[in-house]
Amino acid sequence: MKSILLVEDNADDEALALRALDKHNIRNPVVISRDGQEALEYLFATGAYAGRDAVTLAVVLLDLKLPRVDGLQVLERLRADPRTKLLPVVILTSSREERDVVDGYNLGANSYVRKPIDFAEFSEAVRQLGLYWLLLNEWPQNQLQ
Repeated sequence: MKSILLVEDNADDEALALRALDKHNIRNPVVISRDGQEALEYLFATGAYAGRDAVTLAVVLLDLKLPRVDGLQVLERLRADPRTKLLPVVILTSSREERDVVDGYNLGANSYVRKPIDFAEFSEAVRQLGLYWLLLNEWPQNQLQ
């Protein structure tokens, strides 16, 4: 079963996302990275993740406002590497800045979703993301993620 990489530095948003996935019976394993540097280390099996077993990811849920390395920089690195350039990346952020939307798509994001403040709306957004990216979406199988 493919995993979900959730890159989120806000503990409350992390808990809401995990709760929403569980509520909608999305049972894919979730890997949490709490900053952009940790996400890159996980994705490229470096630093603290050097030598880790290969993991197949279904999607990366990427916040933008992250410590150490911001989400747009993470996205730029993913798209620059042939191993991850096709990996689905959904920007899931509270940013309301139009520049972030434009930059996200210019750097190759597959989707940009603003986090709703209300849990019911957030839960529904996560359910729809899960259904689409984990069940409906198809992409090349021979990509190292």
